[in-house]
Formats: sequence, C-alpha cells, structure tokens
Amino acid sequence: MDPVTILVDADACPVKEEIYRVAERHGAHVRVVSNQVFRVPVSERVKRVTVSDAFDAADDWIAEAAGPRTLVVTGDILLADRALKAGATVLAHTGKPFDAASMGGAVATRAILADLRAGMDGPLGGSGGGPAPFRKEDRSRFLQALDRELVRLSRAVR
Repeated sequence: MDPVTILVDADACPVKEEIYRVAERHGAHVRVVSNQVFRVPVSERVKRVTVSDAFDAADDWIAEAAGPRTLVVTGDILLADRALKAGATVLAHTGKPFDAASMGGAVATRAILADLRAGMDGPLGGSGGGPAPFRKEDRSRFLQALDRELVRLSRAVR
C-alpha cells in the first residue's frame, strides 16, 4: 500500500508547517514544490522539489505528479483544475476544497477578475486588491480539511 502524497504549491503557501505535522501523524509523504529553495524538516517523508524558474514550472511538475493517491495544496485555480483532472484531491490553503462541480465557475471568475485588473485605472493600477488576508479561522479550517481528506484517502481502495 503506497502512502498518500501531499503536493504543496509552496511559493505562497502559509500552512507548510501545519502540513508537515499532519502528514507525519498520518504517515503521508510531502513534496514541497517551488522555484525557490525552502527549508523543509529533516524527514524521510518530506522532500523539497526545486524546479526551474520557467513560467508555471512548479505547476507543471505538480500536475504531472498528481493522481488518485495525492492531495494537492494550492491557491492557484488553474493548477487545481489540472490536478483534479489527474484524479487528485485538491485543497486551498484556507481549507476550501476544489472539486469538479466548482471548477467551471472558479475558472470563469478568475478570468473575469484578471480582465478587470488588466483594465484598471487609478491608484491601484493593474494590481487590484489582492487576496483576502489569511486568518486564524482559515488555518483552523485548513487543518480540519487536511485531516479529513488524509483519512478519506488512506481508507480509499487502493
């Protein structure tokens, strides 16, 4: 029986430490994927994957490694869509699960917001307001969702 693997889109992930702790408790493997070097715990289960700085290199690596026994942690809607299509379970770092039913609307909303940001005039320029601040409630919701999904994946028929 292969352990569940958690693939972390690490560049903007505020819950890496939580992932390490929960993964250890569940015996899951963790791959921390980025184009920058991040310090990871010394563990047989946790590995750093440093990719090139090419556009979407980390996303490409994660999408190719994703499958039915993986849980992908990302805030990137397009990566979430690719991982779901590969059969992976996907969570945002706020604990919000991505699923096939929600992806169409999420991708469309992302495209609309990108268009709005690109056309903005005024003091914000094209940067927009950015994501909402990460809150204590988001961290708690993420921990609950991560634990729930790891239990579900570990019980799934292999």
